[in-house]
Amino acid sequence: QLQPVESGGGSVQAGGSLRLSCAASGYTVRTYSLAWFRQAPGKEREGVAGIDSAGNTRYADSAKGRFTISVDNAENTLYLRMNSLKPDDTAVYYCAADRRQWGAGPPLTRTQYRAWGHGTQVTVSS
Repeated sequence: QLQPVESGGGSVQAGGSLRLSCAASGYTVRTYSLAWFRQAPGKEREGVAGIDSAGNTRYADSAKGRFTISVDNAENTLYLRMNSLKPDDTAVYYCAADRRQWGAGPPLTRTQYRAWGHGTQVTVSS
């Protein structure tokens, strides 16, 4: 059974940094399309960053220049490094995985991913 498990969330002040981790269980990260999504209270879940098996990445406009998605194949873990955090980044962050690959790179559409973690809370205070 595919099971991503997130960790690394917490509370930080604006301008701070966090690194989220997503340990993979039941699948190998280097062969999957992977992504981070987030959901703030009262809002839809939105894509933040994705990476595919070829190393192609895609970022939401809100994440460009501040967030970096990466994979450690030896640890079978997906990461999201978040710098210059803003209060608007406050949300539950979810890791997602799917064995399909897309020619145009990893999508940031929720419906394209079949395996989901339970989320980790990130709170950014001003």
